[in-house]
Amino acid sequence: MAKQQSFSDKAKGKKRDSSVNVKVIKTMKTGKGSFKFNEKFVKLDDISKVTDIK
Repeated sequence: MAKQQSFSDKAKGKKRDSSVNVKVIKTMKTGKGSFKFNEKFVKLDDISKVTDIK
């Protein structure tokens, strides 16, 4: 007979990550005068550190 597993049993086993993922978009001007956008995701410990991203 199969074991019945509830949603609370599944959620209890997962660890929560306290960090925050932030999408950073940087603009670069090309030689032709148009703009290029570079996107990347950065993982931060605290949302207040957003201003420290370079």
